[in-house]
Amino acid sequence: MSELNTNPLSGKALLQKVKELSHLPRRETAKRCGFYTITKEGQTRVNLTDFYDAVLGAKGVPLEPGTSKDGRGREPTFRVSVHKNGQIVIGSTYTEQMGLKPGDEFEIKLGYKHIHLKQVDIDAEDDEEAA
Repeated sequence: MSELNTNPLSGKALLQKVKELSHLPRRETAKRCGFYTITKEGQTRVNLTDFYDAVLGAKGVPLEPGTSKDGRGREPTFRVSVHKNGQIVIGSTYTEQMGLKPGDEFEIKLGYKHIHLKQVDIDAEDDEEAA
């Protein structure tokens, strides 16, 4: 039988173990990473929700409400709507997470049912103009 962790893994150790076990089903991966309990009847129950939360946390995706820096504003939902005037507003939560500043520029590329925003690298642009 495989070796099981008695304590759930977290952080980089969890991500490394998930990568190593990528060939296994999710339940088995979660179990081997320590996300399970043993019932009174001796059955093993895998805690997939805790496992997924830990993986997302290890990847830097905040799941706890109220994680905004100043406690004001909307929580990030990664969904936006087109306003009546045809604009889409991304919001300061995302720009702050990316470390963007006023004046930072982006290139917009349209695809079929998607939009790509690519930050313009000012240094690379200056290098191209100098060449």
